[in-house]
Amino acid sequence: MVSAGLEILGLSLCVIGSLLVMVACGLPMWKVTAFIEANIVVAQTIWDGLWMTCVVQSTGQMQCKVHDSVLALTHDLQAARALTIISAVMGVLGLMVVIAGAQCTNCIRTEYVKARVVNAGGIVYIISGLFVLVPLCWMANNIISDFYNPQVPASKKREIGAALYIGWAAAALLLIGGALLCCSCPSSGNSGYSVKYAPTKRATPNGDYDKRNYV
Repeated sequence: MVSAGLEILGLSLCVIGSLLVMVACGLPMWKVTAFIEANIVVAQTIWDGLWMTCVVQSTGQMQCKVHDSVLALTHDLQAARALTIISAVMGVLGLMVVIAGAQCTNCIRTEYVKARVVNAGGIVYIISGLFVLVPLCWMANNIISDFYNPQVPASKKREIGAALYIGWAAAALLLIGGALLCCSCPSSGNSGYSVKYAPTKRATPNGDYDKRNYV
């Protein structure tokens, strides 16, 4: 029962984390305009995402433009695109693996093998969390470095957007959920120990059994 509870809790956290990865991947708010000048009345706000750049007017109107060229993007955006997509795909793959080995399904009969399959699904989710964590930290480091760089003009400076915080939450859920799935242990009933049988009793040369066999 404890193992089944860990599987359900770990799988729930991993599924929520994978959904948040997909949300963070689609949101354009990876980099947002930094309000660092004296004038707080700003006519527009700029959002930079993996797939598009959006300009939000003070009136509430928003215009977005998809990035024309992948090669024209910075290295952190290119890496973020690839790694977040891989992380989302691995989340779906991990879900299929865990469901195949879960105790509530009959895809696999042997309890020992089912536990090992769930462990493999947990490892997939942990790798998925690491894949999404790398571009998040890389982009956050670049944003902070440019913000404190005096050579970067104020109009080019950005702040950490909401998508990065969502991505960090997703990475934490994937790592915790994957660790819980890796803690799933095989049933003690199928421990794999071999049964030892007593040797066959042999008859004496005269056809009678040795009386020591009955002591």
